[in-house]
Amino acid sequence: MKRLALSIIILLVIQTTAMSQGKTVSFEWSLLNKIPDSIGFAGSFVGVANDVLIVAGGSNFPDGGAPWSGSKKVWYNKIFILKSPSSNWEEAGLLPHSLGYGTSVSTSKGLVIIGGSNETGHSADVLLLKYKEDKIQIDTLPSLPFPLANSCGALVGQTIYVAGGILSPASKETEKVFLSLNLNKLEKGWTSLPTWSGESRMLAIAASSKKNFYLFSGAELENGHRHYLKDAYCFNDKTGWKKLKDLPSAVVAAPSPAYTFNDGIFLFGGDDGTLADSNLKEMHPGFSSKILCYKEVDDEWTVAGEILTDKHVDSVKKPNESIWAPVTTTLAFWHNRIILAGGEVRPATRTPNVLSAIIKH
Repeated sequence: MKRLALSIIILLVIQTTAMSQGKTVSFEWSLLNKIPDSIGFAGSFVGVANDVLIVAGGSNFPDGGAPWSGSKKVWYNKIFILKSPSSNWEEAGLLPHSLGYGTSVSTSKGLVIIGGSNETGHSADVLLLKYKEDKIQIDTLPSLPFPLANSCGALVGQTIYVAGGILSPASKETEKVFLSLNLNKLEKGWTSLPTWSGESRMLAIAASSKKNFYLFSGAELENGHRHYLKDAYCFNDKTGWKKLKDLPSAVVAAPSPAYTFNDGIFLFGGDDGTLADSNLKEMHPGFSSKILCYKEVDDEWTVAGEILTDKHVDSVKKPNESIWAPVTTTLAFWHNRIILAGGEVRPATRTPNVLSAIIKH
């Protein structure tokens, strides 16, 4: 029997600190229907096209195992759509090949998916997913100048920016690259731009405002060893890069792009690196559920609340239904909701859950 959408209504309301004009902001969380896969996917492309929510590709361990137990990671090319927050998910087509861990950018033209990886290596492909006449249509956009995965990106005006990543599965160093694509001048292709002052990185978090691109946290690879970063930067195409105040902690692989609201940028969860070398395997307690807020006018960070997790809903959640803060997924904004669809909730553990947060102010 299909689970009714929004069967858990308003599980939690979290109050943030004051934002602007003396107003406070709260997040009203609920669960939408699960992505129709018992395991779920990490690294999926997520976004919006013609008012439809799209989840495409990604990877999992089909037997529910992990690399340390001998399980093999599998990538997918399935495309799922959700037509409304109360709908059931539908299969709506296939990507040209299995793919995940690229960059997703929702635009007025459709969902742009950039680079990524699969079992054969990394990709330079850039595709535009549109939803028309009850089906997904896929167009090809100018390819990246080189294959790239685990990057981040966001839209500023009609320009897509992409930062960081790695070139291949065997990469022992991260890339310090910053690229742009003007959607109104596609014939010019991708442009390589000056980079930020800090280290190279992957799994960083992007954000945007009307005029600026932001780059937060991420992990630097140095001879294959991961260094967790807390630095932050802002880019303006007129004035260049500016360093911002460091984050309170690393938020590696947090849902990206972050959500911009009024004068605040909200980052949801992420891996702070404190357990990176612990080898906890199945005993890993999960990733951070903190919501961080950055206010550029003050150059300050605050903790603005928490993502919905089990500890908030034990009394009302369904038996055996686990709710964890996800990483390696895209944050989408759809029907006035922040959407966190799928992702990885512990090392090697995926989720089919779709978390929804309505902002109240």
